[in-house]
Amino acid sequence: MLIKNGLVFCEDFALREGDVYTEIDRISEPHSQSEVLDATGCIVAPGFIDIHIHGAYGTDFCDSTREAHENIARYLASVGVTSYLGTTMAMKKPVLLNMVRVASEFMDNPVEDGAVMRGINLEGPFASVEKKGAMDPNNLIDPDYDFFLELNDACRGRIRLNDVAPEKPGALDFIARTSEICVVSLHHTSADYDLAKEAFFRGASHVTHLYNAMNPFNHRAPGLIGAAADFASSVELISDGHHVHPAAIRVAFNIFGEDRICLISDAMMACGMPNGEYELGGQKVTMKDGLATLASGTIAGSATPLSECFRRAVINFGIPLESALRATTANPARVLGMQDEIGSIAIGKRADLTLLDAETLEVRHCVLGGKLLF
Repeated sequence: MLIKNGLVFCEDFALREGDVYTEIDRISEPHSQSEVLDATGCIVAPGFIDIHIHGAYGTDFCDSTREAHENIARYLASVGVTSYLGTTMAMKKPVLLNMVRVASEFMDNPVEDGAVMRGINLEGPFASVEKKGAMDPNNLIDPDYDFFLELNDACRGRIRLNDVAPEKPGALDFIARTSEICVVSLHHTSADYDLAKEAFFRGASHVTHLYNAMNPFNHRAPGLIGAAADFASSVELISDGHHVHPAAIRVAFNIFGEDRICLISDAMMACGMPNGEYELGGQKVTMKDGLATLASGTIAGSATPLSECFRRAVINFGIPLESALRATTANPARVLGMQDEIGSIAIGKRADLTLLDAETLEVRHCVLGGKLLF
């Protein structure tokens, strides 16, 4: 395929007019090609990567069925997301084991017209009760290395993010051991600066949904946010307009820089659906006008896909276009350790592309593994 006349987001994070060639499922050298897509008026970006998403379009990762995974994957592709991590909630041990087994089976036999699940984000069950957010406190447990190994074996080594509250009993040793297997992220925690610093020194490198489910930054008590600014390799940020104030989003980009932020959706099954009642981690959620909450009023994930979070970050919140593109492509690819396969447009990499209207930043086309989906 020849994608011509587009504004291409290049490997050096600059936008330039140009053409992109694909052959089979790869970005290729220029060659004669009968299939042509005119990208005039479009930004040609690498396929968007959502490393933290629970569900969409009426189904959830926790549903643990192939049909649910197919539905989520196809919906994500329809909104320009080409790679993602299926993300758990805090559930009972047998439920989690079945959940990751079913996800692994789906990864072995994916759908051709859906986003690619690149692994699992284990967001439960090692969270703090004090900062549980939408987690069911009855399902939260202390870090358990043997259980982590059992989960990772059940999905054939596909846990890519392991989320931990460092104040939990045994957490620091757990972080040190599991960081040799996957990326460890600090989350749902009341940790102060010193404890968070120690957790980073022990092997944690990432922070789950910055600002949310953690102590706020204070000039005398900077907490996890301050420690992350000093020591984290990467942080997540939900830019849906509900989870984080626009000014705080701009502050995060200013402090962490465009190379350490990963925009995420944290979407749940209400994403792409009308107002109504849904479920997250076994708990009832009400979604109204894009805001998903528990009965207590606690925000319960988001109802906004990553491509819309990206669009709002640029158009509504004042984040530079190139910075936001980097935060949805190259940065999450690096967190996954897949920067040689996805996350940028370069010869030899997988031909996953998201084409955006250059003015509105709405998704116009999605190319998945070299195939034009729409």
